[in-house]
Formats: sequence, C-alpha cells, structure tokens
Amino acid sequence: MERKSGAGFFIFSPFLFPLLFLPISECRRSPAMFIFGDSLIDNGNNNFIPTMARANYFPYGIDYGFPTGRFCNGFTVTDYGGSVLHSPPLPFAKLLGLPFPIPYLSLQSKSPEILQGVNYASAAAGILDATGRHYGARITFNGQVSLFEKTLNTQFASLMPNLAKLLDYITSSIFIINIGSNDYINNYLLPGLYTSSIEYAGDAFADLLINNLERQLMSLYRLGARKIVLVGIGPLGCIPSQLFQHNSTDGGCVDSVNKQVSLYNERLEPLLRRLNSTLPGSFFVYENIYGTFMDMIQKPARYGMTSWSVIPHVMSNADSRVATRTGFRERNQACCGNGRYGGQLSCLPLQTPCLRRDQFIFWDSFHPTQAANKIVAERCYTPSGTDCHPISAYHLAQLKDRVTLANIMEAVIERLLSRLRLGASSLSTVASPSMLGTSAPADFGGGWGGGLFLEVC
Repeated sequence: MERKSGAGFFIFSPFLFPLLFLPISECRRSPAMFIFGDSLIDNGNNNFIPTMARANYFPYGIDYGFPTGRFCNGFTVTDYGGSVLHSPPLPFAKLLGLPFPIPYLSLQSKSPEILQGVNYASAAAGILDATGRHYGARITFNGQVSLFEKTLNTQFASLMPNLAKLLDYITSSIFIINIGSNDYINNYLLPGLYTSSIEYAGDAFADLLINNLERQLMSLYRLGARKIVLVGIGPLGCIPSQLFQHNSTDGGCVDSVNKQVSLYNERLEPLLRRLNSTLPGSFFVYENIYGTFMDMIQKPARYGMTSWSVIPHVMSNADSRVATRTGFRERNQACCGNGRYGGQLSCLPLQTPCLRRDQFIFWDSFHPTQAANKIVAERCYTPSGTDCHPISAYHLAQLKDRVTLANIMEAVIERLLSRLRLGASSLSTVASPSMLGTSAPADFGGGWGGGLFLEVC
C-alpha cells in the first residue's frame, strides 16, 4: 500500500473525523513483558549475586507477604503494569494472583515459565558499566541486553523452534526499560568514588548517557524488540538520600540535582522520536515520571491510597464500610530509614518501618512505596494514562506490527478526555506532531512504525 504524502495535520480535521467511527479490530495483546533496569523494578535478581545492593530481608516485602528482592514494601510499577498483558484487563486490586515476569537469575527461568516474560533488572545497575561498582556485583544494562540475547538464542529457540512464531512472539511483546538513575546517584553525584563529574560537565555527561543508551536500544532492536516503553528519570533531588547528603534544612528538593537529571530527560524524548522515525516497525513510548513525582511531593494531599473505615450500626448487627482517600502525609521522609529524612542509612534488616505506609511517598532512602508505584502505573498502563507519550503503555500492548489511524485516534481521544477531566488548560499537546517524531504527514508514517503505512491488524 503506497504511503501518502501531506503537510500539516490538525487533530479535528473534517477529513479525519469519520475515522473515529471506523470499527477497530481487536488485536492480540502483548504475550509477554521483558523488563530491564535497576532497583526500581528489580524483582529478585540481586538475590543471586554477591552484592550489597539487596532487599531480600524483612521489612522489605512487608505488604507483599514476604521479602522477594523488590526494593519496596510491596509491588513495583511493573508489577502493577503487568495487567496490560491480560484480556480483558484486570483491575489493579486483582493483580496479586497474576504471574509476574520471573527474575532471570532465579531457577524459574530454567522452566517454560520464561515464556510469560523475564525480568533482567538489577539493583545498582546503570547505563554506564562503571556505575554502582562500589556495591559489588550487578548486571549492567549492557549485561542485561546480553542476557536477553542468550535467552533468545538458547531457551526461546528450544521452546519455540518455529522461527516465524518466535519472531511474532518477540515483536509483539512489550519491553520496559527503567535505567539511568544510578548513573547519577551512584556515579556522577559521588565525586569521592567516581571521576565522571570531574571529566564531564552536566550537559556532556547527559550526552554521554544518551549516546550509550542509543547504542543499547539499537542492540535490543536488532534482537527483535519493537514495542518499547522507556522511563525517564524522576526528581532525584527529592529522595531522602539526597536531602540528607545536601543537609536540606526545610525538606525541600535539591535543585542542583534535579537540574542535572533534567538535562538527561530533555535529551531522552528527542532520541525516542528519532528512533521512531528511523527504525522500521519500532514504537517507542516515553514515560515521564518526573512530573508525577514532583506533583506528589508538592501536593501530597491530592494523592495517596483509599482506606476503609468500618462504622457499626447501633440498631443492627450490620456494619458499613466508608472509603476515605487519605492522601500522602509524608512527602520527604522515608518510611524505613535512618538519620534525618531516613536518608543517612537505608532500611536495615528487621528494622521496624512506619505503620501507615500508604501515607508515605518514599519507602526507604531511595525508593517509592507501593502506594506511589500504583499511582505511577495508573498514569501509564491504563487506557487513560497521560504520563506516557505519544500513547499509553496500555495501547502499546495492544498494537501488533502495524497500527491503524483509528487505533491512534482512539488513543488520542481517550487521552484528550482524560486531560479534560484533569482540567487541562490546553489541548495543543495531545498527540502533537512533535510528540510523534514527525512533521506530521497525513498517515503519521514518519513517526509511527518507522515509516510503515498504518494498516488494520
């Protein structure tokens, strides 16, 4: 099918309006999730290597039921996000029974369970191989990509000998990449242990990270990854560890650290737009967690988990349950930590954590609570998620090799309605041409699917 050429495009063009009513075929959801990153989404790999970066002891996992190696009191963002792989989608409250992608280094990875997805993330890992070395062993991002290649060439090849089916399985799967935080807090911001801040100015270091990341993403693409969610770095200047290190007196975020992180995030979106427009069949989605975490920290009462109160009836034996959204009450204090803000020393074995964990944004000196992770997941992995661009991870998981304009318009309208519900003052950023990585040809070919014409799957 020949691609059309065109100039500008406006989202409510009369030409495109009829497309909103076209029937959309139900595409098969992503069959598996492959996870790459650091301690924010590590679900147990570091349990199996000699490292100080471990979370396989109580009270980690206190709300999961037992310690798993997750650096959290309960579930991570990708734990919640796994609901996009199921049809119909399951509400987050029911995720507890879902099979999560297994840690690559666990014994489970030697079984057919590996076809449900694999988690390669490793605490203390970074884009740069040197990052986090003071903790001991860790699987760097380069190492994680190599392990995925090994999985592909050995285990998957034997479990799925039909090459066409294997290719469809990989290209239909969703890849989550959350990496880069350690390159700052466990490298650039530790001048006593690393020389990177001496060798590179802030802009140059951000360029170094982006250039390395681009090569790593290209490697994953050559191995078959097509549907990729890349997570930006959060406001590291607001975590308890940095507040303690910079001797914050009022609990306010450390602006100098956040400015360094922003240099990286500012380069990340243009990278993804470029990859979307140059790699055939690729679809990169950017997850902006910086804004969400800043909003939680600055306006904590707006967030938090829903709690239930039981009110007894005087005239009967029945009780009523009343829901109350409590909001976060602690925006800079670790639920489990030591020293000021809980940032001097992270959560120790058998340490007693705070009781109202759903009212804390931070679990330990570095990581969010399960309550905060759930909010982040809802803002990307649901149909109305607005933190992921140009579409949500939910819609990404439903796309096959090619996407339809109707698919796109459906996603755009859902995002538009979501922004209206949130009271957004401007509609101009909803699926704007710059977000799509293209000068907006009529068929979106330049930014969606690397130039492939968009067809019904």
